[in-house]
Amino acid sequence: MPENVGQRTRHVPLVLVDTENLSREEWLACRRQGIGGSDVAGIMGISPFRTARDIYYDKLNIAPVEEEPENWVALEVGNLLEGLVARIFHKKSGLEIFQVKKMFRHPLYPFMLADVDYFARLPDGETAILEIKTTNYNATDAWWQDGREIVPPYYEAQGRHYMAVMDADRVFFCCLYGNTEDECIIREIRRDMAYEQEMIYLEQYFWESHVLAKDPPPYTEDGAQILGSVQRYCGPADTGAPVLELGADMAETLMYYLRLQEEKKKAEKRSGELEKELQRAKAILIAEMGTGCTAECRRDGFRYTVTYNPVRKAGVDKNNLSRLKLQYPEIYERFVTVSEYRRFLVKVSAEEAA
Repeated sequence: MPENVGQRTRHVPLVLVDTENLSREEWLACRRQGIGGSDVAGIMGISPFRTARDIYYDKLNIAPVEEEPENWVALEVGNLLEGLVARIFHKKSGLEIFQVKKMFRHPLYPFMLADVDYFARLPDGETAILEIKTTNYNATDAWWQDGREIVPPYYEAQGRHYMAVMDADRVFFCCLYGNTEDECIIREIRRDMAYEQEMIYLEQYFWESHVLAKDPPPYTEDGAQILGSVQRYCGPADTGAPVLELGADMAETLMYYLRLQEEKKKAEKRSGELEKELQRAKAILIAEMGTGCTAECRRDGFRYTVTYNPVRKAGVDKNNLSRLKLQYPEIYERFVTVSEYRRFLVKVSAEEAA
């Protein structure tokens, strides 16, 4: 790599550990010594998969960041196809690719780590980073925005983190979404020092103010992500746990929740009235169609087509499920799964007079 880019001083990344013969547990222990590329999006609040609190728990080895069990096939496919996707990139780009099985550390910011998939040798002799991804047809929209080719923000953060650690100026992404070499997305991003400085600031703050200080970061993500994080960390409900006395901050959050609940009730009342009118209008149209499945009308230069087609699916209703349990308990126990969910409820009662 060249000595200088503009006025920027170049650096050589340090080697934290040789990863070629590391076990999975040893590799995870090394990653907990700092922030890796896949952690950055969670810290920056742009990950659709993990919260900053998840990353915090993982770094302190309180609750490891583990992928969802139902995603194990997708993860295994990604691992199995990594070499194949790299070969596709080589064939399409003509660039030499190679691996360096080491975990690197930034010499100035030792909390920044990088374990890079592949490297690519550029015609001018410089080295670029190559990140391998796999997805499916339904997720390819994430690689486009308003007709423009993009890298999904959570992957972009990962790539820019690697550029910072490795002092590289280019990252290629090669993402396979089908079963032919043409069903492959190739993107490139180049170094952006303004982005990088902000990213390093956020990483450093997270590492020093939360991980080293052992102070969990606040939840700032959307409700679904927060609940997922809580379920991963806390596990099943403990019905014998003592009653928790909420502090001032949480009491304010509770009041906010109740205000939102009242607003929602008002909106739902209006929505219910609209729903009744919708159902009445739909029923009148269905009555007119009788046993027919399609109707049309033309009005103001438009043609409207109404369909009322049958949809059939197999299922077991509640009564038959009860019969199955009574008559064939062995089959019921074998195939019926029981899942747990927790119902959130706020009950308001007046304080007793002293």
